Amino acid sequence: MSEAAANPVHDWIAKSVAENPVILFMKGEPEQPRCGFSAVTVQILDHLGVEFVGVDVLQSDALREGIKSFSDWPTIPQLYVKGEFVGGCDIVREMFQSGELKTLLSEKGLLEA
Repeated sequence: MSEAAANPVHDWIAKSVAENPVILFMKGEPEQPRCGFSAVTVQILDHLGVEFVGVDVLQSDALREGIKSFSDWPTIPQLYVKGEFVGGCDIVREMFQSGELKTLLSEKGLLEA
C-alpha cells in the first residue's frame, strides 16, 4: 500500500494545493485569524492584493497534523503558491519585506505588475 493511499488527508491537501493558485493553511479564517502568525500572513497577502484561499487547520486534528507532515514543516501558517510550498509566517514576512514575495507572485501571473 502506497503512503498516499494510506493518508487521505495528504490526498486532500495535495488536491487543494493543486486546485488553488494561492492557498494558506492557517489557524482560523482569513476574515478572523485565530493566531498572530496567521493574522500577519493574511495581512501581507491582503496588502499585496493577491487572491487566496484560507484553510482553517483548527477544524480537524488530522488536517492540522497532516499539513505539517505533508510539507515537512512544523509550524502553521503555511503558504503554497502554484503548488509550491513557500514557507511559514517568518519566511513570508522576510520575502514580503525584501520584495521577493511580490516578485514571486508577479512571475507566477498572480499579481498585476
